[in-house]
Amino acid sequence: MVDLEPTVVDEVRTGTYRQLFHPEQLISGKEDAANNFARGHYTVGKEIVDLVLGRIRKLADNCTGLQGFMVYNTCGGGTGSGLGCLLLERLSVDYGKKSKISFTVWACPQISTAVVEAYNTVLCVHSLLEHTDVTIMYDNEALYDICRRSLDIERPTYTNLNRMLAQIISSLTASLRFDGALNVDLTEFQTNLVPYPRIHFMLSSYAPIISAEKAYHEQLSVAEITMSVFEPASMFVKCDPRHGKYMACCMMYRGDVVPKDVNASVATLASTISHQQWCQVVIWPRSCAPAA
Repeated sequence: MVDLEPTVVDEVRTGTYRQLFHPEQLISGKEDAANNFARGHYTVGKEIVDLVLGRIRKLADNCTGLQGFMVYNTCGGGTGSGLGCLLLERLSVDYGKKSKISFTVWACPQISTAVVEAYNTVLCVHSLLEHTDVTIMYDNEALYDICRRSLDIERPTYTNLNRMLAQIISSLTASLRFDGALNVDLTEFQTNLVPYPRIHFMLSSYAPIISAEKAYHEQLSVAEITMSVFEPASMFVKCDPRHGKYMACCMMYRGDVVPKDVNASVATLASTISHQQWCQVVIWPRSCAPAA
């Protein structure tokens, strides 16, 4: 965990979840990037990046079979965009053949804390194009809408957003941690989802998202869950994919799901969504992960 501004990392050092992190892997600077990509990339961030790479190298040396890196950052701020891009560039130099998957929260015009977020995002995209193999996108506007609409939270906080993101990312990476036939290592994300190297920006969606009060009263079939995944309301980026074509899709089911129901749902879905003709619908065995 890296931040140029010490306050947030200090809260983690002394907070409830401090046992989850090794003290050496909590790295903070002395001043923030002031929402400025250039400060995070060329000045303040440049002073700390060698320390960060040293800690990463120490972790990598302890690995018996390093597959790659998963980077979590935002594009709107100076640290997430500037230092995040600098770190990705250096990882490409030091670990060129290893996969790099980025989970990135994008700036959105409706919910913005600084007028320069759009500029930081544009500058960040260049490095994401060149130095990541897969980038999975999120934006705060979509997250807020899902909290209000599906979870019945009138005034969502960052805690609500972070917990929802943690659930989504945990589900996306379940196939890495549990037995299954699909995406059993980091390179398979790229193999299964990226048609061309520079077209590697992915949408993610999740279904069902139900509030705690309704969870015990709603019974959804596999077909209903499968169809709802492709609804714009389930997307974690504010967009409507129905206006375009899908180039690649990967659906992972968790819990007590019968392959027969999955096959029937996907067969029905293939005739309703718009996808490239060369993108065939392939039904994989489900990931053997515990129910969420």
